[in-house]
This record gives sequence, structure tokens and C-alpha cells, in this order.
Amino acid sequence: MKQMGELQIMFDDFFTRALIAGIGIAIIAGPLGCLVIWRRLSYFGDTLSHSALLGVTLAYSFSFNITFSVFIISAVVALLLINLQKRTKLAGDSLLGLLAHSTLAIGLVLIGFLTSIRFDLMGLLFGDILAVDVEDITIVYLGGAAILLILYFIWKSLFSATVNYDLSAAEGMRPEVSNFIFTLLLAGVIALSIKMIGALLITGLLLIPAAIARNISSSPRQMVIIATLAGVISVIAGLFVSLEINTSSGPSIIVVALLLFIISLIPLEIKGQLQK
Repeated sequence: MKQMGELQIMFDDFFTRALIAGIGIAIIAGPLGCLVIWRRLSYFGDTLSHSALLGVTLAYSFSFNITFSVFIISAVVALLLINLQKRTKLAGDSLLGLLAHSTLAIGLVLIGFLTSIRFDLMGLLFGDILAVDVEDITIVYLGGAAILLILYFIWKSLFSATVNYDLSAAEGMRPEVSNFIFTLLLAGVIALSIKMIGALLITGLLLIPAAIARNISSSPRQMVIIATLAGVISVIAGLFVSLEINTSSGPSIIVVALLLFIISLIPLEIKGQLQK
């Protein structure tokens, strides 16, 4: 009973809840971010995060669960991209730009009609991790466990397709299926983190820790581990910095990640100097 009481006190503290939720998001984002870097899909992640605002708007309009609504909209955008690639001659980056800005604009237009509903637009754009509750933490960890479990089972096919798509297909790994599942997993992590990091900063938490790991790792497995650790450190340090100097939590996390990325460049610079 005493332990249960201590646990309850811990979850009653908003900062502790923010730390627990943020660490969960960082653990999920680590391996996914590495795949985004390897497959050069950073703009695709940005497109899904922009579409998240439309999902949030629809959730408020029809009283849906925000996480569920964002996931559905992000998944629809991913499917729409695949369909448009088959129907038009436009390059992939052009289609991503079209979908990213269109969904963002539609979401902002719809927000203008929701005059009877009060919500924090800045919180949606940049996140408010300090406002998470126990239900949010539960969703993050249960949803995150499902995402990582699925990723574990399709990892070999995804990695093989990243190295050589044709060879992966020839070996019967069905890379098109794993690619489709991967887009849904990206939609899932964006849906889980929209409330905490915000629509405009989610991609940063996916990309920057993975970029840090890319600079200092020597193998794919090492890169995944370092990316996850870098994300966790960014969340913890960013939250403490935001508490200390009274800045927004989501942007503070991304700024800390950026500083870690700059630090990760030092070994590359030293190595370059030694090779001269």
C-alpha cells in the first residue's frame, strides 16, 4: 500500500509525468528516426506531421480521440501519396510539398470555423508536454510497445530494402508491404507525440537524435542505440532547462537535441584533421 501511495504521488507531479511521457516518445522515435535518415524520408515525416493538425481539428470538431484522429489522417495522407505517385508524373518531393502544405492549410482554415470551441493553437503547433496525464502516458507506452514490436518483425525486410530494394524483392521479403507498414508506424508515432511535442516539432525529434547517432556510430545497431539515448537525453535536459528558465518545453527539447548534434560534429572534425 505504501508503494502504491508513493507511485500515486509520483504521477500526481506534472513534471514527473512529462519526463515519463517524453522518455517513452524518445524510445519510440529512436529506431524509426534511423530508418527515416537511412531511407531519406525526412520530408515525408514532415508531411505527416503537418497533416496532424488537420487530424487534431477534426478530433475537436467531432469529439474524437486526438491520437486516433491524427493517426487516421496521417495514414490517409500516406495512402494518398502512394496513390498519387502512380497517377501523376510529379516527383516525390513535389507531391510531399503539395500534401504537407495543403493539409496544414485545410487544418488552419477549419480552426477558423471552430469559434465555439476553445483550444490552445500554440500548444497544438509546438506541444505542451507538461499537460500530459496518466491516460496519455498509458497510450504512449502501450502504443509505443505495439509500434516497436511491429517494427521488430519487419526490420529485416525494411533494412534489406533500404540497402537494395530489388534484391530484397528478389529474395521474397515483400518490401512494398513492409514499406506500407512503416508509413503507418510513422503515422502512429506522430499521433502519439502530437500533444507532447506539437505538429511542427515532431519531425525534429525523429531526425535530430538519429542524425547525432549517424555522426558518431559505426554500425546500424549502434546507431539505433545512440539515437534512442540521444533522444532520451534531449527530453530530460530539455525539460529541466524549460523548467529552470521558463521556456516552452517542446522547443527546449529540440534545441537541446540541436546542441547535441553540434557536439557530435566534433569527432568528425578531429577525424578529418587527423586524416590530412
